[in-house]
Amino acid sequence: MRPTCRPPGPPLPVSLDPAARSAVPSVHAAPAEPERARTGPEVVAHRGASGDSPENTLAAVDEALRQRADTIEIDVRRTADGHLVVLHDSTLTRTTDVERVFPGRAPDPVGTFTLAELKRLDAGSWFGPAFAGEPVPTLAEVVAHTGDRAGLLVELKDTAHYPGIEQEVAAVLGAPRAGVAVQSFDHDTMRRFAEAAPDVPAGWLFDDRPGRARLDEAAAAGAHQITPGVEGTDASLVAAVRIRGMETGVYTVNTGSDMRRLRDTGVDRIITDHPGRLRAVLDG
Repeated sequence: MRPTCRPPGPPLPVSLDPAARSAVPSVHAAPAEPERARTGPEVVAHRGASGDSPENTLAAVDEALRQRADTIEIDVRRTADGHLVVLHDSTLTRTTDVERVFPGRAPDPVGTFTLAELKRLDAGSWFGPAFAGEPVPTLAEVVAHTGDRAGLLVELKDTAHYPGIEQEVAAVLGAPRAGVAVQSFDHDTMRRFAEAAPDVPAGWLFDDRPGRARLDEAAAAGAHQITPGVEGTDASLVAAVRIRGMETGVYTVNTGSDMRRLRDTGVDRIITDHPGRLRAVLDG
């Protein structure tokens, strides 16, 4: 079962500063194609097909599509000049050549760099020479590049450092469309996002197994998706989430045995670094 979106309404009444507005594409991605028939859980490519390509890049999006992912999961942060960029870590050291390009600034947070500075970085060579020169993409670029070929699951990172990012993400995503959702470990952030974009499914991530009280809290706050880690997810949790009118995801599932176990729980979506591997398990 895919995230349920209400029919698209008028554009969201969001006011952005000029820097943030410049991150919004002039034309939103085309509406999603009619939902494909699917049995079993949704295949979600973690940071793109990050097991086979550099995470959170357009190359990872393309590889995920080649591996028949239903949805691309990405992470979003904001630059010093107000652009939304797709990066997981709080610094650039692991996934770019920042130490070479900006000596002495490698430990600095992503939010201290401008978009122009980030675009000077190589976000692919760390993974392999075939990906040399792969750039850090903006959220708008990922939205446009993915188009209607897959859904998007957008995780908001370290939101305390990026006040107002909920409204900015909502503006870039545009009118609600099937297969697009936003999630975070910061549940106050997701409450704010639900207010900014009530028609876009909101997901609550958990680093442990949520109990009854936390599930009740999420349901009361309008959460659509509950997503704990692989170790904390089983059929009883899936049932507890479903009876409260929500869906269950699970991260990050990379072994065949875990894929088969979680498939059999009835979970709605499985997040994996290897979408092709998961697809083979589901189709087998």
